[in-house]
Amino acid sequence: MTDIKRDGSVTIITVTHNSTHILPTMLASVPKGTRIIVVDNFSDDLNTLKEICSWPGVLLIENVKNEGFGTACNRGVESATTEFIFLLNPDCVLMDNTIDELILAARRNPKAMGFNPRIMNNDGKPSFNYKSALLPRSKWMERGWPNSDCHVSILSGSAMFIPRTDFVSIRGFDPNIFLYHEDDDLALRLNKRGPLIFVYDALISHSIGASSGGSLRVATFKAWHLGYSRIYAMRKHNLPFASTRSLMRAILKAISPAIFFSYRKRAIKWSYLKGVVSYLLKM
Repeated sequence: MTDIKRDGSVTIITVTHNSTHILPTMLASVPKGTRIIVVDNFSDDLNTLKEICSWPGVLLIENVKNEGFGTACNRGVESATTEFIFLLNPDCVLMDNTIDELILAARRNPKAMGFNPRIMNNDGKPSFNYKSALLPRSKWMERGWPNSDCHVSILSGSAMFIPRTDFVSIRGFDPNIFLYHEDDDLALRLNKRGPLIFVYDALISHSIGASSGGSLRVATFKAWHLGYSRIYAMRKHNLPFASTRSLMRAILKAISPAIFFSYRKRAIKWSYLKGVVSYLLKM
């Protein structure tokens, strides 16, 4: 273990919601001496979570309701005092040198506002956020990992390494976004202040979607918020025809012939449409 890992410059912040099946693996991958803040969004398995978070160096913050990802992250950052915060999903696993490499990259790029490690799916394939609904196509990047450190247009929300003062200066995540696109919105606001950097030598593995389970109830809940958040974020960033494009996209998904042979797919696509319509009705 190197001195960088023990210098107390990083706090890991993770948000949980019924995530005790995967959280211990993530915590076990964190170098000893690293501060960890777990913000729980009103889990059903709180007693088990409390036991897991009794590990040395772990602070558990218990929300009395599900506040959404971004607001929970903001709450965690309020309790952090270190130079950097590392917003990490509970279904991620760090490699031995991940934090070292992120700190070194931040030292090399003092004007940068945010960093992404190289993210690998469980099957070993690259996970790279090369595009966003909030970006024009001219700013989309190529699929797959870049071959070296480079500036990027957007960050993946599963592992965001950010100077704490810069996160605070833009008031963190938008509390109006409960779930989805909050990471894109944050990254774009950070990017107005300075560059975003992909760090090739900092590697993590990520079990996509494992943190909150895959039940139909969870899937439709997420789909509703995806629809609602997409149109909200597109309008916030002044994208052309945001309302019309969002509604038409949702309708086409909801009437696709492919979904009528699957109750699950149909329920998810219709929930997405309901989320879009719910936002439009509030306007």
